[in-house]
Amino acid sequence: MLNTILLFIGGISGLGIIFLLFLPLLLIIWAIVDLTKSNFKDDTSKIIWAIFIIFMPFLGAVAYLIFGRTQKIS
Repeated sequence: MLNTILLFIGGISGLGIIFLLFLPLLLIIWAIVDLTKSNFKDDTSKIIWAIFIIFMPFLGAVAYLIFGRTQKIS
């Protein structure tokens, strides 16, 4: 049944499914690791970003990697 649905959608192969599942997971892990290793101007920013990444995993990770990294202390 799943193969029929995937064939209808456009023939996403098994490798494509793995790529679509693990790419967001790697992005989330990268954001969390970068967040834990970083120093921010204030601790509340770090906590807010952590909550955002945890409760909105993919969107939070992308937002952190785009906007949050600019708030770090060099």
